[in-house]
This record gives sequence, C-alpha cells and structure tokens, in this order.
Amino acid sequence: MSRLLERARGLMTRPGAWLGADGPGSGGVYALRLSADRRSRISLTLTEVEFRALVDQPGLRARPGGGWTARTTADEAAPPPPGRPGFVAGERDLIQADGRIVRHRANLGESPIAWLARRKDASGRPWLTPTEAAAGERLRREAEQAMKGPSLTMRWDALPHSGSGTSARMEPTDRALSAARRVEGALTAVGPRLRPILTRICIHGDSLNLAETGLGLRRRQGKTVLKQALQALADHYGIG
Repeated sequence: MSRLLERARGLMTRPGAWLGADGPGSGGVYALRLSADRRSRISLTLTEVEFRALVDQPGLRARPGGGWTARTTADEAAPPPPGRPGFVAGERDLIQADGRIVRHRANLGESPIAWLARRKDASGRPWLTPTEAAAGERLRREAEQAMKGPSLTMRWDALPHSGSGTSARMEPTDRALSAARRVEGALTAVGPRLRPILTRICIHGDSLNLAETGLGLRRRQGKTVLKQALQALADHYGIG
C-alpha cells in the first residue's frame, strides 16, 4: 500500500473529512478536505485508482451536498438499498458526440455484473457462470473505453447525464473509436431482443431490478433474459 493511500485512509477517519471531484473536467482527480467548506485547503489530491482503493477500504458513502465520506460501523450494520449493493453514487466526465465534456452520474463502486456474479440461488449456485460474468464485464470495459471519446453511434451511448457541459473539446482517439465499434458489434450480434438488457446493465450500470422496471419485465424475468444475453455475448466474444 502506498504511503499516499495509507495517509488518505487515515485522514478519512477524521470527523468532517470528505472527498470530492476536483472541479468539472477534472479527469478523475479527487480532493480530500478536512472541513465541510469547499474553499478550505485541500489536504490530499488523489487519482481515480486511489479513489477506487478507498471505495474498497474503508468504503465510501454519499455526502449531503456532494462528495463522499468514509463509511462507519453503523453504515455497515444498515442494510443496503434493494438491488444496489456496491453502489457508490458519483459522477464522471464523459465526452459527448459533439465534443463537449459533460458530467454524468455513475456508479463508482462495484459493477452490477460483479454483484450479480456473487449472488447465489437457493441451491447455492451462482446466479451467473464465470463465462457469463466475464462477457458482461468485457462489454462494460469496452463501453467505458469508448465513452472516453465521441461515439460512432448514439443508440447505446445516449446515457442520461446531469450538470452542464464546458466548451472544452477533445479529438476522438483511435482506441475510443475502436472500442465503440466493438461495443456496437457486440450489441448487434446478440440481437434486438437481448440488446436492451445488456445496454441497461452493462453500459448504463442499472441494477437488475431497475432494468426489469425500465424494460417492462416481470420480477425475476430479467435474470433469465440477462443470462440469455450474456450467453449470446460470450459466444460472440468466443469466451468459454
């Protein structure tokens, strides 16, 4: 563990300590302050990697007014919201098709696929097979890479966002454009019936319950449809 991360974990235990994205267009930079006043001195500046390490330990919870504070023993005793374990509400800067940088709501904690893969049914069997989970996580990573630059299509990239954009512009990278082609190819390969649930869960980051509601599926029907979609996706990727 780096000294910076060790120090950050120690500071986060202090009363009033909190983390916040260091301004619009910060590019994954987080400021740790020891006072509720946003104008107070920044004690530490952390990268996205270090922020995610804090999500794992000590764990973070949303802070009224924005940002995150360390989870407490009382937080751990309280049950998580239904269907949203591992959810850490936050925001990321994404580049839209016209080149504007817009802040978008995002889950900075565990992905929905990773959470579902840890779930077990009444017989003790995992909800998702390793092959299904690997396919879903690959699609999620490809989509994250694609959204670092203007997408080739708005069909899957039109995610809801909040905040106002800036006038800053960035040229699409070859890596982002290639990822966008791979995402669109994968979604096309699974077909129009299975595409929507992959879009909701793997790209939008919706929970299974939220995806079922949004797609008009019956309770528990979403699990069956998702498994079918992930199996088709694994076939497309040649996994398993």
